[in-house]
Amino acid sequence: MSEITSTKPYMVRAIHEWCTDNGLTPHLLVAVNSQTVVPMAYVRDGQIVLNINYGATKGLHIGADAVTFSARFNGASNELYVPMSAVRGIFARENNQGMFFDVDSPEDPSEKNTQGADGEAVASSDVPVVKKPSLRVVK
Repeated sequence: MSEITSTKPYMVRAIHEWCTDNGLTPHLLVAVNSQTVVPMAYVRDGQIVLNINYGATKGLHIGADAVTFSARFNGASNELYVPMSAVRGIFARENNQGMFFDVDSPEDPSEKNTQGADGEAVASSDVPVVKKPSLRVVK
């Protein structure tokens, strides 16, 4: 059987569409990592919130692997790249309704690291991970 694709990109696109259909402003909560390309001056506590409304972005593309677009920060145009594994949530600014994703489950296997007994990073393929699926109500 082939590997099943993640539901996250589908959910991000769906919540984005729901926001725009209802006249709400979609915002993306991003955990900044080494693959994320965002203006670092706006990163707080390793996270950034991005307005991904069509009026605030140019060339917005929510793909299976990443969210890409161009946006202005303090008058300067920036090309942004947010890997789907860095997306922590999408919500409407006006009412905070949306969907948030589990922080403990990065989708990119190269980002899963744990520490061994001697403090060195060990790739997750060396450590068996068993995790039950979970659902969370977002209001």
